[in-house]
Amino acid sequence: MTEEKSQAPQGLDVLPGRGGFQFRNVKRNELLAKAGVKAPRVKKTGTTIAGITFKNGVVLGADTRATEGSIVCDKNCIKIHKISDNIYCCGAGTSADTENVTALVQSGLELHRLDTGQMEPRVVTAMTRLKQRLFQYQGHISAALVLGGVDVTGPHIYTVYPHGSTDKLPYATMGSGSLAAMAVFEQGYKDDMDEKEAVDLVDKAIQSGIFNDLGSGSNVDICVISRKPFDPSKPKEREPVEVKFLRNYATPNERLYRRKAGYEFPPGTTEVIKQSVETFKSKVDVYDSAASVAAPSKPAAMDTSA
Repeated sequence: MTEEKSQAPQGLDVLPGRGGFQFRNVKRNELLAKAGVKAPRVKKTGTTIAGITFKNGVVLGADTRATEGSIVCDKNCIKIHKISDNIYCCGAGTSADTENVTALVQSGLELHRLDTGQMEPRVVTAMTRLKQRLFQYQGHISAALVLGGVDVTGPHIYTVYPHGSTDKLPYATMGSGSLAAMAVFEQGYKDDMDEKEAVDLVDKAIQSGIFNDLGSGSNVDICVISRKPFDPSKPKEREPVEVKFLRNYATPNERLYRRKAGYEFPPGTTEVIKQSVETFKSKVDVYDSAASVAAPSKPAAMDTSA
């Protein structure tokens, strides 16, 4: 550590690291700010994710729009990630962060299950590993998560915030469209719903986020994790967990192409004033009228010799 400090430029002493995120560039950034260099702005992200518990399981839902600032860069991305056979997780925030932190916890949880000899991991174990990882990086991992699953203790829904704080709730929403989705949950949630009622309510909540939040859009993905009630008379015959991933369960913003929408423009509707043909050695300008658009005249011969 002493050698590292001696090699650092004056005014840029290296701060001691204690694990987790390294803050070695704090003083450097302060000097750059004093010199007038502006730090890059944090990118805004948009998503609507939600989860709800019902009688025998949980239902997770998410929209499928991925944005880069004001640009829609993916209209049909997957935001529901597998943690284990009985646990899934919805991610909002930076897509790379949500995918990688869930994949890391997925592999660690499987090793933990094999090491302890469990039949299946518990949802609270996955939640604890996620919150420890995110808290270690002090919010620099931009991942807001809705975790849901079914284990021996029943169905569970957790929210995990980027700084590591968590909540355990019967229903939860996160992302930029979370307020619109939460309004639907507050109005329609009831205890001991059946599977169809829960799926319909999550679908309605995600669509509310899609239509009321510019950062959310495209389609609705649904994941249902359920298990039949435990029979105390048969303690060794535990029912397996059933998972149904309903990809593009609803497509409220399906695009209507020109022929389906009923409008077409015949050739010649827009007059072509000038066409320019460029080659490596020469350039030829061809002038056309509107009548020649359907069958354009043959351009003048071009010199293509070497």
